[in-house]
Amino acid sequence: MITKKSKKKKSFQAIFLSILFGLFALAIAIFLIVSNIKINRRRKDLISQIGTLEKEIQILELKNEELKAGVDQSLTESYLEKEARERLGLKKPGEEVVVIKKIETQEPEEVEQEKSLWDKIWEKLKFWRD
Repeated sequence: MITKKSKKKKSFQAIFLSILFGLFALAIAIFLIVSNIKINRRRKDLISQIGTLEKEIQILELKNEELKAGVDQSLTESYLEKEARERLGLKKPGEEVVVIKKIETQEPEEVEQEKSLWDKIWEKLKFWRD
């Protein structure tokens, strides 16, 4: 009879250890699945940010090219001459500068004073009497 108890004890321990090992393996599997899901979400977010930043880089590169073209244009002699004539009023020898000023006419502003509530009521009563 002593041998039967030890077999039951060993089989109980074996079942308990098997269940414990199974739960441990299941916990590790769940942890790995949840971690993988979080990593995939983060990856998608980073990919969308990369796409947005690449578009912004393209826009800024185009703007940079336009600014470089503007700088190159501003160094030409025709542009410098145009700016000197328009902004500084300079002229070449033998030329005369003509400036046409726009005459602005100011119309007198009509100022209407805000009437009080009693004045408005009084005017309505006068209108009905007539």
